[in-house]
Amino acid sequence: MRKGCGTWGFLVWRRLRGDLINIYKYLNGVECEDLIEELLCCLIQLIVEIPLLDITYSISLEAVTTLIVFLSCQLFHKEILRESIIHKYLMRGRCLPYTSRLVKTLLYNFIRQERSPPPGSRVFQQQTDGGGLLYGIASGVATGLWTVFTLGGVGSKAASQLEQCSPLANQSLLLLLVLANLTDAPDTPNPYRQAIMSFKNTQDSSAFPSSNPHAFQINFNSLYTALCEQQKSDQATLLLYMLLHQNSNVRTYVLARTDIENLVLPILEILYHVEERNSHHVYMALIILLILTEDDGFNRSIHEVMLKNITWYAERVLTEISLGSLLILVVIRTIQYNMTRTRDKYLHTNCLAALANMSAQFRSLHQYAAQRIISLFSLLSKKHNKVLEQATQSLRGSLSTNDSPLPDYAQDLNVIEEVIRMMLEIINSCLTNSLHHNPNLVYALLYKRDLFEQFRTHPSFQDIMQNIDLVISFFSSRLEQAGAELSVERVLEIIKQGAVALPKDRLRKFPELKFKYVEEEQPEEFFIPYVWSLVYNSAVALYWNPHDIQLFTMDSG
Repeated sequence: MRKGCGTWGFLVWRRLRGDLINIYKYLNGVECEDLIEELLCCLIQLIVEIPLLDITYSISLEAVTTLIVFLSCQLFHKEILRESIIHKYLMRGRCLPYTSRLVKTLLYNFIRQERSPPPGSRVFQQQTDGGGLLYGIASGVATGLWTVFTLGGVGSKAASQLEQCSPLANQSLLLLLVLANLTDAPDTPNPYRQAIMSFKNTQDSSAFPSSNPHAFQINFNSLYTALCEQQKSDQATLLLYMLLHQNSNVRTYVLARTDIENLVLPILEILYHVEERNSHHVYMALIILLILTEDDGFNRSIHEVMLKNITWYAERVLTEISLGSLLILVVIRTIQYNMTRTRDKYLHTNCLAALANMSAQFRSLHQYAAQRIISLFSLLSKKHNKVLEQATQSLRGSLSTNDSPLPDYAQDLNVIEEVIRMMLEIINSCLTNSLHHNPNLVYALLYKRDLFEQFRTHPSFQDIMQNIDLVISFFSSRLEQAGAELSVERVLEIIKQGAVALPKDRLRKFPELKFKYVEEEQPEEFFIPYVWSLVYNSAVALYWNPHDIQLFTMDSG
């Protein structure tokens, strides 16, 4: 029996509210499985076919939330679920034809950010006992599986928090992330991920590929605006990552925007407040920057965008700075924070990769950005010397006492030298490709010239030091010829003149620094727990017993 979702579909849904336990009691029965598929199909039809109005808002919200609840069995399994009845029905069968419409509707719900309408405009009033439609559906489920509460119920988010967001937009985004991260079936790729990977701009008139039946069109300008405005949440940042990484149409559109600062600034602010963010949010923000810096056009354009009065940057008053210089400052600050606090090699690697991708296109670096590049190298140099000294003292102590085994300083030293090597390559790349565009970097290099002396003869750095040593020697000589007690302005003038006079063929060419983000093997092992931790912490009016959560530790959730 198959009918439209209208009144009949909603009545079926309501009739099942108090009987959901019977579904699970006869979970292996054919009739029951048909009923589950019927219910899932009706929920999807409610979402995609009912227009979003004040009087339908609560129905749409309950339908989206119920789908999240059906999928939440993953929370109670430590391993990644690759097959289940819910997976089966959502990935094939009667639900499959609605894939693109469901993804499109969820995206538009996120884009519109519609607030919950006033209570008087709702069709179904909130129950005084804290229960509601969704509570009725879950009320029959066996204890310990899940517990659901509607707005204002026990375990729900604080009312003030709910007033500041759009419950439907939030819930729709969470459902979209859950669906997109479902594992592929043995014989079928995830259709929701396929839809996310292939949708196009409404202004794109090219034909859809016949190989993908789930493609659709959406307004990219509206999507871009929503992504820019919502980056304070983990889930919006994760959506942006997915779209940039998986959908080439979105990536091309974003890189072509002339107001790219509207997207980059919120990402930089996430990294700047690294101590206030969870590590996953910081990783996603950093990987987004890495993906953007893979494009040379982006790396050039960010130095042409001038910003004024960046109020959230507290280390120094920045009355005017390019987006490119600000990006460098924030990434370097993230590296320094990581060196002193978390010491996460993954974070180091991605920060340095983003700087390396940009280095050949550094243009007109702000004097403070140039100083921070050299200051980071100074910090690394001190750390290198400290580890060397510790290793030497430890070796002497061990030889005199013949006691405990030596600590593994070699590994620490190797990591530091890798980072130093990368920083030298970044500086070298800038000098080789855009020396005449960066007098402030040359000035900072000359000011701290003694810092590089110890690395000239170091076997790990001799080759990369050739160009840096040449630049230091060339400009030092010109400054000596100009006399003593030169003003900053005069030094910069001599540097600019020297940059034109220095023959480019004297600088040794090295392979271009280019790093590309590649997702780890079995990415679901990271993303599925992450997505469900977001659902657990951010879903509106949903509660699960924390003692029953197996997928992630509550500290990471």
